[in-house]
Amino acid sequence: MLRLFLAGLAVAAVLGRSADAAELARPPLIYQPVPVVAAPFNWTGCYLGANAGVLRANTDWTDQIPGDRAFGLDFGSHTSSGGLGGVQANCNYQIAAWVIGIMGDYDWTNATGSNPNLLAPTLADRTQIRSLASITGRVGYAWDRFLAYVKGGGAFVERDYSVLFGGGATATVMERRGGWTAGIGAEYAFLDWLTGFVEYDYSRFASTANSFLCIGCGLFAPAVSFNTTANINVFKLGLSFTLPDEWDPQRSRSSPRG
Repeated sequence: MLRLFLAGLAVAAVLGRSADAAELARPPLIYQPVPVVAAPFNWTGCYLGANAGVLRANTDWTDQIPGDRAFGLDFGSHTSSGGLGGVQANCNYQIAAWVIGIMGDYDWTNATGSNPNLLAPTLADRTQIRSLASITGRVGYAWDRFLAYVKGGGAFVERDYSVLFGGGATATVMERRGGWTAGIGAEYAFLDWLTGFVEYDYSRFASTANSFLCIGCGLFAPAVSFNTTANINVFKLGLSFTLPDEWDPQRSRSSPRG
């Protein structure tokens, strides 16, 4: 019995040493931290910014002088072009990858164009655009920080019309008119509080009658009445700003989307 007991102790000692050797031979466990994946950018929020670009407008003039033999005939047309700059504001709401919102902008310009009057070559018709504004709805699709969108709504323009005689303005009338606009653009969020966009807009303004006395128009007419029809093309770039996250702890610009 004693021999069997001693033999068991020897076997247990050998197995214990083997287990210890196996533990020492096993490579140590290395902790691997779970990588943090940033949440996609969220476009929900309101923005305010500024823009600049170029404007090109085509204006057609038509004779509307009562009793004139040329009533309804073309006075001619011209292109007004120039730079523009202004401000814009918009609010967005994001649902999955879709972004819907409303946008308003106001731009100042001094785009001017003129042409010789086709019915009275001694006269020239001139259009000077003072400002252009719009209020539109916007629908876009976001790929994280990149947003492509279309927009559409109402447009408003302020212009001066003049008749030139002998190189000087004989009469000027100011007009404010409403129309419609549609556009397409792309926007990118450079920072959580700074985005930049590029946009093309087309605006159309229907025919509206205007009239003013024309001193110096000679036998042509003591008063000029005319209709104008215009379409305006705008290409512009802009920046928009919103509050940084640390200024508004209740809103995360990189929060999960609903």
